[in-house]
Amino acid sequence: MKEAGLRKLFEGQLAEMYGAEQQLQSLLPKLAAKSHTAQVRAAFLKQHVETEGQLKRLEKVFRLLGKVPKSENCAALEGIIREAGVFMHQYDQSSALDAALVATGQKADHYGIATYGFMCEWAKELGLSSVQDLFHQTLEEKIAADERSSLIAERSVISEAVPQMVKKT
Repeated sequence: MKEAGLRKLFEGQLAEMYGAEQQLQSLLPKLAAKSHTAQVRAAFLKQHVETEGQLKRLEKVFRLLGKVPKSENCAALEGIIREAGVFMHQYDQSSALDAALVATGQKADHYGIATYGFMCEWAKELGLSSVQDLFHQTLEEKIAADERSSLIAERSVISEAVPQMVKKT
């Protein structure tokens, strides 16, 4: 009985992550287009390509489970997207925009890291080792994307944006 409940929870989260990755896939080109620096733009475009691979992995997971890919709206990503829109409007002409966009990307990455982390554990608990491997691969990509964003923020974005953000407040 416990396994049946976990399986249902697992499948629900799978559909939500599929929706989240689709939402992220449509957000990333917008973030890249709004970015003021080539480095930030390139990071978002790289993540866009990675997200396409992550979507394909999720589709493979659905097939391994004998399911048709199903997408559920992800409220967490919806909130992050809404916040990105506010940032793009509020800081459009400011060098602080890239700092805000990088923060948005990292919020999405952190959501993905948390979710793929527990999905790996649930897959292990359910005896789905091939699914666990696919989730782990995506988890590693999310961690790497977060680390790239942190480096970008440390090296350039924050140092350029701090004086602008202080002026706005």
